[in-house]
Amino acid sequence: MSGYATHEVTNQPGELVNFNAYTTDAALRAAIEVFGAGWAEDRLHACGARVGSAQVQDLARIANRCVPELHTHDRFGHRIDMVEFSPAWHELMGMIRADGVHALGWTAARPGGHVARAGLSYLWAQGEAGVGCPAVMTFAAIAALRHQPEALAKYQDKILSPGYDPRPLPSEQKTALGVAMALTEKQGGSDLRQTQSVAVAAGDGTWRLTGHKWFFSVPTSDLFLTLARAPGGVSCFLAQGWRDDASRNFLLLQRLKDKCGNRSNASAEVEFRGLEAVMLGEEGHGIRLVLEMAHLTRLECALGSAALMRQTVALAIHHATHRRAFGHRLVNQPLMANVLADLALESEAAMWLAMRAAAALDAAPRDATERVLNRVLAPLAKYFVCKRAPVVAAEAMECHGGNGYVEEDVLARLYRDAPVNGLWEGSGNVICLDVLRALAREPEAAGLLRAEIALAAGRHPALDAWLRTAAPEPQERNARRLAEHLALGLAASLLLRHAPPGIAAAFCAARLNGAAGMTFGTLPEGVDPRAIIRRAAAAEPY
Repeated sequence: MSGYATHEVTNQPGELVNFNAYTTDAALRAAIEVFGAGWAEDRLHACGARVGSAQVQDLARIANRCVPELHTHDRFGHRIDMVEFSPAWHELMGMIRADGVHALGWTAARPGGHVARAGLSYLWAQGEAGVGCPAVMTFAAIAALRHQPEALAKYQDKILSPGYDPRPLPSEQKTALGVAMALTEKQGGSDLRQTQSVAVAAGDGTWRLTGHKWFFSVPTSDLFLTLARAPGGVSCFLAQGWRDDASRNFLLLQRLKDKCGNRSNASAEVEFRGLEAVMLGEEGHGIRLVLEMAHLTRLECALGSAALMRQTVALAIHHATHRRAFGHRLVNQPLMANVLADLALESEAAMWLAMRAAAALDAAPRDATERVLNRVLAPLAKYFVCKRAPVVAAEAMECHGGNGYVEEDVLARLYRDAPVNGLWEGSGNVICLDVLRALAREPEAAGLLRAEIALAAGRHPALDAWLRTAAPEPQERNARRLAEHLALGLAASLLLRHAPPGIAAAFCAARLNGAAGMTFGTLPEGVDPRAIIRRAAAAEPY
């Protein structure tokens, strides 16, 4: 075969694999300690080694290439409505369940449990983001099931089990259960008040649902929550995927969505044909109930987007460290260093925002202030971080040049995945309106958030100037400006309190002072890009 070689391949960086995604992330380690989850260090260390391994990275590649396939009928013509996944998907699902991403916030039973779970989720989103969807829906379902103690008692142990059981069987016959949501309909999208599916009481305490759902992610789940219009209004229901006689419940999988990204995970369009279900909570209060669950999944969107930013930036730094151009390594070229450092600042700020929201969720049951902040920080982080992820992914791809613009490179997958968290659980406008709603319904929220930001007063003139500036009026037309204003102030405060001084000062100068331009790579004079890049690298860049 040597006769076929025309040249020696040089100046190619190679794969970034077999590293520990936790121990090489100084910012994440700091956040875990600051927010009270240091007791989970060993667990996070093990998870970081797993998601950075060549094995998981290869499984992720396969799961996204060998996408789910819908089989509506068997070869004899029987309706089966089954989805076939790659074996790589099932292996990854077993790993993420074993790591407790779906459960730790509920099972830890100690302060910092939700922070530790958020850290695990952040790490796993850098392994394979697709399996994070079923994990977080299973996690968030506990919030809804608490409104029906009987259902919670029946299913909780198997939902929180570290095992994974993909067999299409009734829940009673399984060792572990996964939970999903089927909420949106064609005519409504995020406006759940437009729900047209109909629920009719069966007379035995159960209901029969008829209707159409436009997006049902993970339709192979054992249990799922859905909305339908009962006589008393839109209500929340819990259904099993398989009935007690081992037949499929009365839902038909019409098709799988051919999505831009998140391709390893199946999302379906379904019809209910007398679906057997039980009501959760009060009749007519279904939207309020599912929004409790959505609050948790919105936090997960922020964590997932922050993790994607972390992964793309680490890949860009790795590429630039091992690639030479014009006689020098790219990482040492002043302009490239400016770009990489700018991306790293954005990534770290996103992580601190998302983890601070997780800390508020964790402390809310014990602290009245954190309860109020929990309500506003999740949508605030979700909006801002998810908006930044696609532009970070695009810039990181540009750092790779043509090498990043081919399907063999993980950047192509991450670029396609980048918009999904901005769409899932409410697009940008919906989330900004939720920020306004939180500020209106919690009168103390604005003051408490400002007090949180003011904890860093006196540490940088740009933040002090921000504190003297009036926030945009909390009106609908200003909702995006207000959310961005608050997110930048909080990110700056968190960095000033918890990150190295050079990182925080650079962020304040670039994001609050207006000293930088509108694109990445425009950090002002006085910023040391080498120190910023060194902190963000998944392997030593110098």
